Amino acid sequence: MSPLQLGLAAAGGALLLAMLAYYLWLAGKNKPRQPDAVLPSANESFHREPTLDDAALSGGVEDVGFAIPVPEKKPGLDALIDVIAPVALDAAVSGDAVLAALPPTRRVGSKPFAVEGLNTETQRWEAALPGQRYSQLQAGVQLANRSGALNDIEFSEFVMKAQGFCDTLGGTPDFPDMRREVSRARELDQFASDHDAQIGFMLRARRSAWSPSYVQQMAARQGFVPGSMAGRMVLPGTSGPVPVISLSFDTQAALAEDVSQSALRELNMSLDVPQVERAERAFARMCEAALALAKEMDGIVTDDAGVPLPPEAMEVIFADLEQLYDTLDRRELSAGSVLARRLFS
Repeated sequence: MSPLQLGLAAAGGALLLAMLAYYLWLAGKNKPRQPDAVLPSANESFHREPTLDDAALSGGVEDVGFAIPVPEKKPGLDALIDVIAPVALDAAVSGDAVLAALPPTRRVGSKPFAVEGLNTETQRWEAALPGQRYSQLQAGVQLANRSGALNDIEFSEFVMKAQGFCDTLGGTPDFPDMRREVSRARELDQFASDHDAQIGFMLRARRSAWSPSYVQQMAARQGFVPGSMAGRMVLPGTSGPVPVISLSFDTQAALAEDVSQSALRELNMSLDVPQVERAERAFARMCEAALALAKEMDGIVTDDAGVPLPPEAMEVIFADLEQLYDTLDRRELSAGSVLARRLFS
């Protein structure tokens, strides 16, 4: 071969080697980051999202590493957010009779429908229970929720459903004025729309993608536990079964046969403000977790549009939230309360 041909062959070989090295580097760069090869801790293996069922089963004792208190028993109906129709009775009725007379569905349109009785022994309002007796009854429907305000059609459906229940039981309902209640529903719905807050952060990878198992391991170090659905983790609360913060990623990636090959480049962190008690410091904990994960995972915290969120921007949001909490408190719909959770659902 001539010197020219030898030179060209050498150059071609060098080029092929360079291309091979580049593609090997690129493959390694794009390979999702994997978790550390360590034995899983109790936090990562046995904790899971707490539920109301856990509270009922455990009786409020410590379960899977943290206490789940039994929810305080309170009347389901409240004049602040419900239409309430008292039901006159000729005599006390049994809980079994009330349960038998209830309609098959507990909704009126998109709103919850409920019947409560005044227990003759405890003198407390409660949902009817077998073996108990009730001296008074009341039927109710929620004025508003995130589906909107109670309208004329839904109010009429409530009247028909409650009247049918009373006819079966032999009671006489006293319905409030429809125009007044529908007006209250619109006003409450407007207030709820103006003071609802669901905050979301995005955690985006700067360079290498993440595998689901890597995300789970890193999130567990920040106190997150597996959620009730694939691709979901939650930060448990300290005072109840409602999670403080949710962390979610692609469900298909979480369910892949080989999760080590699933590549994630973004995570979503969310906070449903009216659902979580103010004392939980939910937003502060969300910021702390997001910034810590971004640092450890080589990511960046942004809003839904991809705009970076520096700590200064988080402080502005925090100040706005403090005003929101104050407003909800004044309206007797404090964040995390039974009424707030019902209204903002």
